[in-house]
Amino acid sequence: MANPQLPFARVPRAPAAVRGAMNLRGRVVAVVELAPLLGLPAAPLADGQGQVLVLDRERRTLGLLVDGVLGVEPVGEPERPAADGPVRGRTSVGGAPVSLLDADAVARGAAALFGDRAA
Repeated sequence: MANPQLPFARVPRAPAAVRGAMNLRGRVVAVVELAPLLGLPAAPLADGQGQVLVLDRERRTLGLLVDGVLGVEPVGEPERPAADGPVRGRTSVGGAPVSLLDADAVARGAAALFGDRAA
């Protein structure tokens, strides 16, 4: 998880969900809002707000911009599997409902924003 240094460097002609690029330990990482990838409205964030979750998949690194992180918890298999899409299922953590995301599906959705259908 990284604290964003807003504003990000903009990516020309990129969709609105692509917030830009950031430098992460010397690597350029594309930053995409997670909410639109899940079919949710984007949360307006002021400069300096939000967190960037870093997703490393094989040779690609992606930053997912979220409005906040409440915690990190170990979870097992979902109690209620979901249909196709980025939501893998649902479970509960500390009595609160939690959606589990499929990292590969999220990465494919983000890659499609850049016109990369093979991701």
